[in-house]
Amino acid sequence: MLLLIGHLNCQNLELYEKETFIFENDTLNYRILKPLNYDPNKQYPVHLFLHGAGERGNDNISQLTHGGKLFLKKENREKNNSWVIFPQCSENDRWPSLKSDTWNETFDNKITTPNKSLGLVIKLMDEFIEKKQVNKQKIYVSGLSMGGMGTFEILYRRPNMFAAATPICGNGSKKLANLYADKVPIWIFHGSDDKVVSPKHSLEMARAIIVSGGSPKMTLYEKTGHGSWTNAFAEKDFIKWIHSKSKKQ
Repeated sequence: MLLLIGHLNCQNLELYEKETFIFENDTLNYRILKPLNYDPNKQYPVHLFLHGAGERGNDNISQLTHGGKLFLKKENREKNNSWVIFPQCSENDRWPSLKSDTWNETFDNKITTPNKSLGLVIKLMDEFIEKKQVNKQKIYVSGLSMGGMGTFEILYRRPNMFAAATPICGNGSKKLANLYADKVPIWIFHGSDDKVVSPKHSLEMARAIIVSGGSPKMTLYEKTGHGSWTNAFAEKDFIKWIHSKSKKQ
């Protein structure tokens, strides 16, 4: 852990402030990055990021492993300044409503109670976006692997919240895509050679969104396995595309 913390600090990830969100008897750890040159009299976009299964826990630091550096890049902070929220899923929980961690399992096609961790994220977001320093027309969500699945799920649970979404190597409920398909611009990413979460899931989600009246963007990386988030983060327009979107009135 000391080595990990040292590595993270070298990357200036300590700029993400440690926070906790408490609802009744449950606690959600999260990190938050304030907008560059934060002015409490201004309104800023909010970017929610859902990590993968390997970053679960209660250390409130591991969730920054993939993606944390991206939002600290000078050009991103200057040109696409925003709040950035990285919640951490507890070790024995999952963002998506899956019965197990078998990623090829079929998702339920009905709306049930969310898992505890995602439920807390939803409550946090419901509360946070009401701040006067938030531009409610520019709320975004990204996620990778388990977080990509969480991205598809939070979209159908809060279809009117988000202005854009970027699920990476994920999976979701195809039948529930109709709840957000024509409301939220989506850019889907996956690796063609992913053996952990099959790319067929992203392809099927894209098709479901199209069938439901949406117009998703999709990038499939050849000769790429599960770590396709590295490719997605390297896209020149990844952050730019997201921040170009505003919620439909």
